[in-house]
Amino acid sequence: MALSPAQYRAIMDAYDQTRRDNQMEGQRRKEEIYDVIPAIRDIDAQIAHISVSAAKRRLFHPEEDNRQSLHDEIYALSMEKVNLLAIHHYPADYLDPIYHCPLCEDTGYVGTEKCRCFHRQILDLLYDQSNLKELVRRENFSTFHLEYYSDVLLPGKDFSPRDNMENILKKCHDFLDSFDRVPGQNLLISGNTGVGKTFLTNCIASVLLQRGISVVYLTAHQFFDKLADYTFRREQDNSDTLTFLLGCELLIIDDLGTELNNGFINSQLFLCLNERILRKKSTIISTNLSLKQLSRTYTERISSRIIESYEHFHIFGEDIRIKKAFSSLD
Repeated sequence: MALSPAQYRAIMDAYDQTRRDNQMEGQRRKEEIYDVIPAIRDIDAQIAHISVSAAKRRLFHPEEDNRQSLHDEIYALSMEKVNLLAIHHYPADYLDPIYHCPLCEDTGYVGTEKCRCFHRQILDLLYDQSNLKELVRRENFSTFHLEYYSDVLLPGKDFSPRDNMENILKKCHDFLDSFDRVPGQNLLISGNTGVGKTFLTNCIASVLLQRGISVVYLTAHQFFDKLADYTFRREQDNSDTLTFLLGCELLIIDDLGTELNNGFINSQLFLCLNERILRKKSTIISTNLSLKQLSRTYTERISSRIIESYEHFHIFGEDIRIKKAFSSLD
C-alpha cells in the first residue's frame, strides 16, 4: 500500500500547485480590497510599520517588554479592518490566508506526520489502481436487485432468501446511517459463493466513499500479502501499510478463509482485528465460512473477537452469477 517515488512527487507537486494558486488568489483579493477600500491598505501599512519598529526595539532594548501593548494595538487595527470589510459586504476572513486544508496549511504534513488529507490522496491513488471507484459505480444500492433471491420459504424457516436479504439491506442502511455517530461497528457477512457478499460490501463502500470516508478494500489474499510485505520486507517503501490497515475508517476484508492458513496468518489477523476494535475503527469481513467453520479455521482468540464484536449477516440463495449467465441465454 506504499507510494512509488513518482506518486509521492506527484502528490507533493499538487500541494505546491495548490499553495501557488491560493497565494495568487490571496494576492488578487488583496489588490481588489485595496482598490475598493483604500483605508485597508493604510491599516496594513501601519501594522507592518508597528511590527518592524517593535522588532527593532526588542533588538536594541531586550529588557523592555511591550508585547501586550503591541498586541493590543495590532488587534485594534485588525478589528478596524474587519469592520471596513463588513461595511462593504465582504466576509471577515476575506483577506486571511487561503488553505484547502487548514490542518496542514496545504503542506501535506502536520509536524513530521502525514496529514489526513495526504492519506486521502494516497487512498485515491490506491482506488484508481485497484479500479474500486469504477467498481462501486456499477455495484451500489441502486443496482442491487432483490429478484435474484427466491421468495420461497427456506426449509424449517418462516422467511425466504428474499425476506432475509431485505432485512440485511435494512441493517446495512442502519449501519451507514449511524456510521459517524457510532464508531467501531463491525459486520461479518457470510454465505455460499455467488450470493452477493462482495456486491453488498461494494454497496456499503460506495456510500462511504461518496462521503469522503477512508475505505480500504482488500481480498483476504491481498490483505495478508500486504502484512507479509510489511513484516518481512521492511526495506521496501511500505511504511504506510500498517497505518492504513489499522487506521482507515473502514477496512473491508473480502473472502476471508480462501487464503492458506498458518501461524503467521492467525497472529496477524488477530493483531489487526483486535487493534481496530480497540481504536473503534469499523471492519467488514465477508466469508464463505460459517461461524462454526471460522472457529475451526482460526484461533479461539480470533473467533471470539469476531463473535463478540461483529454483527453477523448470513445470506441465503443460489449463485447469482450462474443465474445471470442462464438469463442472458434466454
